Amino acid sequence: MIVQPRGFLLWAMLAAATPALGQTAAPPLRPTAGTAQDAASIPKFSGKWAHPYLTGFEPPRSGPGPVTNRSRLPNGKANFQLLVGDYTNPILKPDAAEAVKRHGEISLAGGGYPTPSNQCWPQGVPYIFWDFWMEMVQQPDKVIMMYRHGNEVRCVRMNQPHPAQPVPSWHGDSVGHYEGDTLVIDTVGMKVGPFSMVDMYGTPQSPALHVVERYRLLDYDDAKDAIERNEKENFQAGGGGDFDPKYRGKVLQLHFTVEDENVFTTPWTATITYRPAVSPPTDLICAENPREPDGKLAKVPQADKPDF
Repeated sequence: MIVQPRGFLLWAMLAAATPALGQTAAPPLRPTAGTAQDAASIPKFSGKWAHPYLTGFEPPRSGPGPVTNRSRLPNGKANFQLLVGDYTNPILKPDAAEAVKRHGEISLAGGGYPTPSNQCWPQGVPYIFWDFWMEMVQQPDKVIMMYRHGNEVRCVRMNQPHPAQPVPSWHGDSVGHYEGDTLVIDTVGMKVGPFSMVDMYGTPQSPALHVVERYRLLDYDDAKDAIERNEKENFQAGGGGDFDPKYRGKVLQLHFTVEDENVFTTPWTATITYRPAVSPPTDLICAENPREPDGKLAKVPQADKPDF
């Protein structure tokens, strides 16, 4: 079991993805109650999936994509030990661009800034997609998604509409349905906390954040372009998300669309291409140590009264 201090440095908490399949962003639609698909035709996504890449999401081949790292290693890959988000990305509105720039300046000055993961706060969508390891469990009325970092669990209600007024929560209100071979998940109502952000570059979020995820099983050759672009862009990390590098079977690809009218000028897309995990997840939890390595007190979650 790996135990980390609550104030663990930012760069040690990262993970990212590959460039996408070249799909451009279209404004996602708000779902109504879905229609249950015949059980025999539902694709089988249940299992343990790995994507151990740092530092961000897989940018699309074309069209609006996520904030990426301006800091690069000598081989051209994103420098996961120095997070300097590209605040010139045209998806960012001025206030959001300034927030990303401000976080990057902290990194360039030799410091680390707080994120949900390094402060042990719940991680929202799409931030949580950084995790190296994810297990999906499909049931008739729900889909459960478990992530190794912080033992976080998302529950997606199937074939149901969003409530008229979702109660804000860390993972938001997620509803799903199947469209042929694709699992579609629509999430709204994500809570905004002191460290809420869309990615590890400090891109902010607002209550208007809306994320649509589309999961499909693809043949390796169909996902090869995205995999190769990912390996060119992002650094492969070890531990907690291992896969067989010789594997050439089906992969699970997540294509997601993000919109937030208060933060972004346009909806944007990215992908993450998972391969079957070949090792169990390492427990990655927060120790009862509220201090950063430099001695500063971390702003860890506190409760005014017990939960039980």
